[in-house]
Amino acid sequence: MNEFLFPIIVLTIFIPVVVTITFIPYWTRRTESFGVTIPQKIYPSAELKKMRKQYAGYTSIFALLLLIVLFALDWNVSEQVLGIQLAITIILYLLVSFLIYLKFHLEMKKLKEKRNWNEGKSERLFISTNFYQDKLRYSNLWFLISFFTTFIVIFFTFKNYHILPERIPMQYNFSGEVTTWADKSYRSALLFPVLMLYMTLIFLFVNTIISRAKQQIDSENPEKSLKQNAMFRRRWSLFTIIGGIALTLLLAFAQISLFFNFSPEVFLMITLSFTVLLIGGAIYLSFTTGQGGSRIKYGTMINDGKTINRDDDKYWKLGVIYFNRNDPALFLEKRFGVGWTINFARPLAWMTLILIIGLAILIPLLFS
Repeated sequence: MNEFLFPIIVLTIFIPVVVTITFIPYWTRRTESFGVTIPQKIYPSAELKKMRKQYAGYTSIFALLLLIVLFALDWNVSEQVLGIQLAITIILYLLVSFLIYLKFHLEMKKLKEKRNWNEGKSERLFISTNFYQDKLRYSNLWFLISFFTTFIVIFFTFKNYHILPERIPMQYNFSGEVTTWADKSYRSALLFPVLMLYMTLIFLFVNTIISRAKQQIDSENPEKSLKQNAMFRRRWSLFTIIGGIALTLLLAFAQISLFFNFSPEVFLMITLSFTVLLIGGAIYLSFTTGQGGSRIKYGTMINDGKTINRDDDKYWKLGVIYFNRNDPALFLEKRFGVGWTINFARPLAWMTLILIIGLAILIPLLFS
């Protein structure tokens, strides 16, 4: 493998993970801090600013140390070993970052109890009866582009099946070279089209959830929060549609490459470019939008300081796992991070999650 290629791959994969983890406290709602509900006016306090900076500092320093260790390791090994080293590095970073988060989460709970910020304030849950009547996402009809592309690829595959080589590439190394082959069969030839169909259904499912997930409106400033949340959902809906179509086209290119000889370098560069653009777009959207639209500039803050959001910390285990048997909602916004999570008290929610993950593992096994 080219000695400059692996560092590029490492940075392409690892750096976005670090950026995402490091800036989470700055992307979450201003009514939440490290998984704990707080009054919005407390968020910009010097005490909480210091905690956010410390969290960002700890996670960044640990990431730098891991990179130093990773680049100091012997690279004169197989690419499989290099891949394992990178995977272990990312997993270790995620585990330690969670422990760092947990430290601040526990400190935040103690600080909230000590300061007693909720004393003398009225807790309210704001619900808009017209919320779901607004345009919260872009139409699922856009995914017809992906479905149409998938069926075209399937038709092309059957029509030109006879010109496929007797051995079909199934796995590539970091250099874009084939490392695993499969004997020619309709099953192996249809792996990429089946993945295209599966991923399109996943993106369509996500886009549907965006409009149906539980509403979370800030009771301290409901009108502003309503607008921000609607914009938040529409932006992520657009990103989901564009990302889904782009991934379909990438997989279509991979399928076409089975019939025509593309250089490994071209295949690798297209894949890396897609990865950079997709991850970069998600990070940019998180910076500019924030969780629930908290970073979107809209109107001015109007709050008398006497009303705060209902405190539901007891339903958030460790500040990240929502478990509420009395809540019929299946999907809702994350407490720490950007995006959506599930209500683990609802069997249908986690069964859906298991099904999605299970199919993601099963499909490559069945069609390889």
